[in-house]
Amino acid sequence: MAGPSRKQMFRFLSQLGAFILTRFGFWNCFSMLMLFAERADLKRKPDIHLPYLYVDMGVAVLCASFMSFGVKRRWFALAAAVHLAVSTYAAYVGEQVHYGDWLKVRMYSRALAIIGGFLVLASGAGEVYRRKARSRSLQSTGQIFLGIYLICVVYSLQHSKEDRQAYLNHIFGGELTLVLLEVLFGVLALAFLSGYYIRIAAQILATILPLVILLIDGNIGYWHHSRKVEFWNQMKLIGHNVGIFGALLILATDG
Repeated sequence: MAGPSRKQMFRFLSQLGAFILTRFGFWNCFSMLMLFAERADLKRKPDIHLPYLYVDMGVAVLCASFMSFGVKRRWFALAAAVHLAVSTYAAYVGEQVHYGDWLKVRMYSRALAIIGGFLVLASGAGEVYRRKARSRSLQSTGQIFLGIYLICVVYSLQHSKEDRQAYLNHIFGGELTLVLLEVLFGVLALAFLSGYYIRIAAQILATILPLVILLIDGNIGYWHHSRKVEFWNQMKLIGHNVGIFGALLILATDG
């Protein structure tokens, strides 16, 4: 019996990417609830003022539900992108919680990448049966957000001792390998920003990102105990990278 063809494999990976990205809102809301419960024990405030927090989560769950069921997925993916942009901005200007600069870069750059992923989804990429032509402008805008995220990764690897140490703990070759990773991420960022070789760049990054999630983000002891990142904030950041991985699968197979 013949194995699956290349086209069938790409279709499966594209659907998997869409499945991951459309469910991102559920995990994000759950991890936020757990984070704020964790803070409540220490009498610390959430990122967004109440009762706007409940509205924020309600909109996120609504968009995720409609996207998951495939109901007007393009429209609700666009709505999810706008909503995440507004909630991220509200959390940033609210300044209810103090974060270190290095942690702000990690948090807000990943939010930008997820916004880019939703814009890619809103463009029509990843649809099995595309009834309308995809919006190249939306896809290009989403790719730019992903490129900005990669620039932030390069910046963190150059200027954040916390991020540098997290990578140095798990890579062979020390500083030399780290420099090569910075160059690789920089080249991939240029690909996403320019719009050239998108599929190849997404395939490369989709191969690397699971290792980053497993070895770097998954090192809970390092982030939580050594760098004092709240446990559920780190879990939330892991969810962001998983969502970014979903967007990359879409671009890697239908970019």
